[in-house]
Amino acid sequence: MTTGSDTLYGSESNLVVDAKCLWTPARPEDTEMERFRHHVNEKYGLQLDNYQDLWRWSVTAQEEFWSTVWDYTKIISSYKSTEVLDKSARMDSIPEWFKGSRLNMAENMLWCRDANKTAIIATGEGHPRRSISYATLYEQVLKCAEAMKASGIQVGDRVAAYIPNCAEAIIAMLAATSLGAIWSSTSPDFGTTGVLDRFAQIKPKILFSVNGVYYNGKKLDHTGKLKMVVEGLPSVEKVVVIPFVPDISSADVPKSCTWDDYLNTVPSDQLPSDIVFEQLPFNHPAFILFSSGTTGLPKCIVHSGAGLLLQLKKEHILHGNMTPDDVFFYYTTTGWMMWNWLVSALSVGCTIVLWDGSPFKPAPISLWELVDELKVTHFGTSAKYIQSLQEANVHPKDQCKLDSLKAVYSTGSPLKPESYEFVYEHIKKDIMLGSITGGTDICSLFAGHNAALPVYRGEIQCICLGMKIEAWAEADKPVFAEAADLVCTAPFPCMPVYMYGDDENRNKYKNAYFSVYDNVWYHGDFVWINPKTGGVIMLGRSDGTLNPSGVRFGSAEIYNVVDRFVSDGVEDTLCVGQKIKDQDDERVVLFIKMREGKTLSEDLVKAIKTTIRSELSPRHVPAFVLPIADIPYTINGKKVEVAVKKIISGQTVTPSATLVNPQCLDLYYNIPVLAQ
Repeated sequence: MTTGSDTLYGSESNLVVDAKCLWTPARPEDTEMERFRHHVNEKYGLQLDNYQDLWRWSVTAQEEFWSTVWDYTKIISSYKSTEVLDKSARMDSIPEWFKGSRLNMAENMLWCRDANKTAIIATGEGHPRRSISYATLYEQVLKCAEAMKASGIQVGDRVAAYIPNCAEAIIAMLAATSLGAIWSSTSPDFGTTGVLDRFAQIKPKILFSVNGVYYNGKKLDHTGKLKMVVEGLPSVEKVVVIPFVPDISSADVPKSCTWDDYLNTVPSDQLPSDIVFEQLPFNHPAFILFSSGTTGLPKCIVHSGAGLLLQLKKEHILHGNMTPDDVFFYYTTTGWMMWNWLVSALSVGCTIVLWDGSPFKPAPISLWELVDELKVTHFGTSAKYIQSLQEANVHPKDQCKLDSLKAVYSTGSPLKPESYEFVYEHIKKDIMLGSITGGTDICSLFAGHNAALPVYRGEIQCICLGMKIEAWAEADKPVFAEAADLVCTAPFPCMPVYMYGDDENRNKYKNAYFSVYDNVWYHGDFVWINPKTGGVIMLGRSDGTLNPSGVRFGSAEIYNVVDRFVSDGVEDTLCVGQKIKDQDDERVVLFIKMREGKTLSEDLVKAIKTTIRSELSPRHVPAFVLPIADIPYTINGKKVEVAVKKIISGQTVTPSATLVNPQCLDLYYNIPVLAQ
């Protein structure tokens, strides 16, 4: 099969922007992606010449593609169905994949039982390094699963955790999913309201937590918050408290026992020799993740274990070229989908590294020293962290060897073009920089890394295999080299199986993803696809898209320009649209937070506007450039644009507990120059 076109993904365009190539793989033929392409050609008698051919085949021959991924990545199951997908079913009906198959996600994470192979290295602020072999991990999951059985946990019950990124979180998650229970977690930096907004909706039977945490050089007692959460969750029958920090008593936490006592619920001489992995349908729920809920109650997004397993093995093995010999680190909390992404690498058989605490303690270089010490091969973080390194002039390349490092991953927000260059200049020249994008809604990627392709400045490398995403200017109008809405026009196995607590008609689900275009997944992101390179540029959330005089563009375009004024004292920015009263139009407002001791002068405002006009267009120039004392962020490091847009457009917003600094929203009310 050949494409007959020299542009990617089947579209010609006269608006292609030539991006600067920053890295090219030395031997793409040695990557798993290329081996997979040859495997597909041989298996199906095809002539797929390159990645664009392989991608097109993967989204048109869906049944053959996903069945081949299942076999190629060695999914363990008691039965693999031959009915991969009912293609007559509508996408918005949440079609069932591999109908009749039976498998267990935890079993696929624990296939290695080698006592000499390290599964987890746990470390962080205030904690000595701790290594756990695959054999020990299996043994601990066995004990925890048997304790859960003794506690009455059954298929479909919810098990929750208010917990840091520690080994016990992984052990408890694997134990729960081995039984067919549903796991949900959030991190200790969430306030009690944010936790109760989530867990009260799903009514867990067991809650795992800790007595305290270390963060930013401080020891923090967690028991006060934990008691408030337990009191607000009448469904909880047992609270298991891990003594994460010495000398903090958890004895007065209601319904509690210690981690060790819980694992010893069943005496050693009564334990079975093997875990009994519940064999479950493909669509059986395993995880509940939550939307950010920045202006209301978060949605409870339910994911199947098998759907995520298949998708994430594809991403780690085919896209990331990950093998059992690799060491994978991702700086994340248990309240972010990247925790699931990190932990899923156990299914590859590699070593994963957990860090809990500040990424800048004991020093800004600490995580990169960890790379050298543990021989990390794949390093993941947020775009905000990379930008913080830039601003602090921290250059890992000058202080560390980084010989083992093969890949750096970035997500959470769009990675700025300047940050691409920073990585290659100041971290390492010969690595794959994988800017990746997807989200909590799919707990995986729509577009991301590819060890067989070059990296271009400012671009995500490719649309991922099996993900038929497009940029739509309007219904059924895909565009290239033009900013538009990110949609997905074909089903994929890691679509959520439902929203917890949704009605039988699944109205919440359909409103979340299928209310804009008929039977087409609307993701809520604004995106730009380069037909020449196949690269993808994320431009921000669609609900935060700027639309003055009918010209739509993403806030990221403005940020990329204004960030060049850091030397003039600009510390942070927020760009939103303000609805114009009694008109079907809006104006662009740019808020600027200046560094301490610096002011937003008229000359600086003029320079910013002039640069935006010359480098973007007159339509991009903000109607107002205003100083602001603080910019709102979520706990996961995302700017909160939509809430501010609502406030300056006349609405009153109740901030969610997911905001790091909810009080700063008060700054955006009643700004005189914005009054209408």
